[in-house]
Amino acid sequence: SISKGLAVNSADFVRELEESNNKVLLAMSTDTEVKRVDVLSLLRIALKNELEASALAAHWIPSTSELDVILGLARQVGDEAKHYRLLEARFRELGGDSDFDPRAGGYSPLFHYLTALPTSVERLAAGQFTREAIAERRNAMFIEYLLKVGDADTARIYSDIIQPDEVFHHDLGKNMLLKYAVGDQLALHALYEMAHRMVFTLIMRLTADRETAEELTIDVFQGICQRALLYD
Repeated sequence: SISKGLAVNSADFVRELEESNNKVLLAMSTDTEVKRVDVLSLLRIALKNELEASALAAHWIPSTSELDVILGLARQVGDEAKHYRLLEARFRELGGDSDFDPRAGGYSPLFHYLTALPTSVERLAAGQFTREAIAERRNAMFIEYLLKVGDADTARIYSDIIQPDEVFHHDLGKNMLLKYAVGDQLALHALYEMAHRMVFTLIMRLTADRETAEELTIDVFQGICQRALLYD
């Protein structure tokens, strides 16, 4: 991890976190991450993800003090709910069970982890910036898979509607981090450590392989720490 005595500003932090995310995303591939299962099974997972994304943004709003962050979260609540309804309709068209409820079994450990983050900077780094970047990549792999199996209609929902929204959410996280990720070195160090855990948690959820998640995360952050020594 970055030395606690190191001076790191918000632009440095955002740039390094973005580079770390990009390396993780490049390491993900359709062959290794998108399992060859039926589209309905993947849509069940997608519906749970969309519901949790909307619920998470809504959960954060009352305890957020920055007005522009509140408005960004409100936009995301609506976007994720819209995604849910579109995918739910497609799920029904493809013969999905009418009584499917993604809340069955409770919310995921990742959801509970994210709801406990106390500050807007932590939430932006973990949610809009990192989680949404990985969502973009996961959706791109899903689109590729859908086209391979001949489901152009579902692929179009993702490419024309969902992906542009995910890009907006990610860019929002980046811009808000640049604005608010300022403070003393210890605070930024703690934030960086949180981001490290967040990347690992997300990779673990996507790959279901602890060894792979650990290897990717260590590889990404070792490079960042070496470059961090060059900061003023």
